[in-house]
Amino acid sequence: MDSEELLAFLAAVGHAQRIRIISELASGQLYVSELARRLGVSRPLLYMHLERMEKAGLVVGRLELSDDGKALKYFELAPFDVRLNVDTISAAVRQGRADDDGQQSDRGTP
Repeated sequence: MDSEELLAFLAAVGHAQRIRIISELASGQLYVSELARRLGVSRPLLYMHLERMEKAGLVVGRLELSDDGKALKYFELAPFDVRLNVDTISAAVRQGRADDDGQQSDRGTP
């Protein structure tokens, strides 16, 4: 994990609603309407949180058709295990620097 990925992860879990989403999804997949009801939030607000979490790799969404032909968007947790300490942060910064150095070399920039 590089520093950008670490920051995206921390931003994704750095909100009370997103922590609640993780807790609800810990028992298995849920469709958006059910998850919104359980959390007491609107679907548009929930989608905003889920989109951020999906970009950070915390959740995975997929569409399924119900028996009556309605499209239901289901979300489930993606497996993740992050240990945050000084070593984790230092490794992420080193990885980010190595990635930056590699990109500069690819462009011929010193």
